[in-house]
Amino acid sequence: MTAKTILVTGSTDGIGHETARQLLALGHLVLVHGRSETKASARAADLAQTTGGRTQAVWGDLSQMAQVVELAHQVHAHAPVLDVLIHNAGVYERERRLTADGFETTMAVNHFAPFLLTRHLLSSVAIAPAGRIVVVSSMTHQSARLPLDDLTFARRYDGYAAYSASKLANVLFTRALARRLTDSPVTVNALHPGVIDTKLLRAGFGARGASVEQGARTSVYLATSGQVDGVTGGYFVDARQTSPSKSAQDEVLGEALWRESERLLAAFL
Repeated sequence: MTAKTILVTGSTDGIGHETARQLLALGHLVLVHGRSETKASARAADLAQTTGGRTQAVWGDLSQMAQVVELAHQVHAHAPVLDVLIHNAGVYERERRLTADGFETTMAVNHFAPFLLTRHLLSSVAIAPAGRIVVVSSMTHQSARLPLDDLTFARRYDGYAAYSASKLANVLFTRALARRLTDSPVTVNALHPGVIDTKLLRAGFGARGASVEQGARTSVYLATSGQVDGVTGGYFVDARQTSPSKSAQDEVLGEALWRESERLLAAFL
């Protein structure tokens, strides 16, 4: 197996941390991302010690788009060639909060940050022998509505509605990006990790779930398995491709979201 260089966002905790651990155990170089330099560096050092693998800390608050751009600069410096980009970081906000950029926090972290980071890192993924982008979505996308004219949820805010909308945006983004990469060797796929026992699940849903080991399984599969060579634009559950919701397959909606995301992020692109 050829070692890959892999960025896992939100890898200081939960599913992301376990994803990084499993990838390191397989012999890959993992860029461990956290919100702050202190936490990212500590987690990267701990993972390197416990797995014997190679890590590199990178950091940036994904709710702040300028920090997303700076994170991309860090990644370019450490990994001019990036084999795999895993968008794992996510939040669930019970109350409506706006970021310094004027975005609603859930959409900022869960959708706008992955969109922006991908745009800045795509050149590094594209020069990898078989670059891959993996987007952690959720089965909650199946019940979502995406209000393109009110992505800050100013008219009415509900934590679950905002979260599920951001997860629908993840799948729409994945499919729209795959269409744009038709003539490229880069693949991009989305996944539902399962109902996993994380801080997000407990805080957002008041529930417990399966282990983080199970939650990391599909991300690691999509990042490394030869069984998905050339597979793109897919949605996976339990390491098996399945159909996302009807809304997630709406190409008109996906293109509209792409255009609106570009418009809102124009200052950072």
